[in-house]
Amino acid sequence: MRKIRKGDSVVVITGRDKGKRGEVTRVVDAEHVVVAGINQAKKHQRPNPMKNEQGGIVNKDMPIAVSNVAVWNPVTQKADRVGFRVLDDGRKVRFYKSNGELVNA
Repeated sequence: MRKIRKGDSVVVITGRDKGKRGEVTRVVDAEHVVVAGINQAKKHQRPNPMKNEQGGIVNKDMPIAVSNVAVWNPVTQKADRVGFRVLDDGRKVRFYKSNGELVNA
């Protein structure tokens, strides 16, 4: 189980985009995630009439290290750490370390 998953709301805690928030759109591998609107790079794209794509310079979201993002806790309105807990029915769930509430992702 991963601490940060696709669909989680995260905040960047270090680097060029520090303080920005976004949603995880893709988990690349164990150490990298792609966050919408974060760590963007310019890409020179050729037109592709078969896919009906226009050419030009487009922004592309690049992977960012998992260590540079933290899960956003909507209750406390702050970045938070995530832990794991096994419930009575045997399910393994994630919870916020600061207030103990379950992560609903």
